[in-house]
Amino acid sequence: MSEDVLAVGFETASTRMEPMWLVDVQVPREEADTVMDGLARVVPLVMGNYDRCAFQSAPGLERYRPRDGAAAGAEEETRSRPDMVVISFQIARDRGILDQAVEAIVAVHSYQEPVIVVQEVLASRTKGGDPNNPNRWWNKGGDWMKTP
Repeated sequence: MSEDVLAVGFETASTRMEPMWLVDVQVPREEADTVMDGLARVVPLVMGNYDRCAFQSAPGLERYRPRDGAAAGAEEETRSRPDMVVISFQIARDRGILDQAVEAIVAVHSYQEPVIVVQEVLASRTKGGDPNNPNRWWNKGGDWMKTP
């Protein structure tokens, strides 16, 4: 992929691939809703006709060792914390929006050093497509449908 494609995106018949920032934040699972609520107050996290769009990973194990200056004080042993998740979301490549998202995370995160990673990506945005496509969830029924 050339740098130009990453900078400007591209289109296919059904999809636009738009330049976005992918933001990942590591958070204790019990704080995931707090982080999402904090983000929702300042960044809508829009994807097409949806907002508050994010992904939360399955729990994993975080490893770290506090050093001088850490709130816990310096330690010799490596700590491990279970039940850590990664919340991932996409935002437009707009520095003001990124600043708001990072500040919202830091404001509600319990860590002295929250782990926040920002990557330049291309993210898909549909052009609408065929609403009668049998593979779409709304044409399959099931528990995703709300009853009117």
